[in-house]
Amino acid sequence: EEEEEGSGVSVTPALLKACTGEFSLESILLLRLRGRGIAHLGCLADCSNLEWLDLSGNAIAGLAPLATLRALAVLNLAGNRVASVEPLRGCRSLRQLNLAGNRLRSLRQLRCLQGLRHLESLRLRDPLAHLGNPLCAAPAYRATLAAMLPGLKAIDGQRVAGRGSELFRLCHELDTALDAGDAPEGPAEPARSAQPWVQAGFWEPQAPRRSAVLEEATRQLGQALRECRELGRRADDSIAQAQRAL
Repeated sequence: EEEEEGSGVSVTPALLKACTGEFSLESILLLRLRGRGIAHLGCLADCSNLEWLDLSGNAIAGLAPLATLRALAVLNLAGNRVASVEPLRGCRSLRQLNLAGNRLRSLRQLRCLQGLRHLESLRLRDPLAHLGNPLCAAPAYRATLAAMLPGLKAIDGQRVAGRGSELFRLCHELDTALDAGDAPEGPAEPARSAQPWVQAGFWEPQAPRRSAVLEEATRQLGQALRECRELGRRADDSIAQAQRAL
């Protein structure tokens, strides 16, 4: 049963600024409001650039203010009173969603998540925290959920069959191929003597190579320096003559 409208803590601008130190709600990117007795999400919709949100361990039932959070990628709603996730269809960037410990009774209530193309991880049950949902009592609910949301890579913290195992399969095939390559075929070749990997004398000091371009550049630089010294001498003479005239 949901609490009365006036009961429970509500998310306010003052609460958000006190938790984050941000003056503007639009500047908040990460927000942790775990276990604060929150029942109403209040002004949370004003955090339009929010990317990471932890609301676990509260008394939240309605998710309407989350519908406009287009940048939200990680959302933790574990341990609340959520019975409908319909507003989450607007969270287009959502990648990870934790709904363990709520009041979801049917997988049909999760069909609204089918439009979230980036959703990769969904948790409805957490055995370590003793959290679940009524729908988790259905046999093979994970298989049904995987078919309904084929983009998922993890359900309840476990890799979805056929996806997470691809890397393991490739590594196993590589190990097998390497083992097969190590097996001797026919008589072994005689060991070859070690050969130097650089030519003889490579590390010996070499006489500097003379370059016609470098020699010409050096000559021109010397000439320019001599001209500068001559100009400096003439300038000093001119200054001395001017001072005597004064």
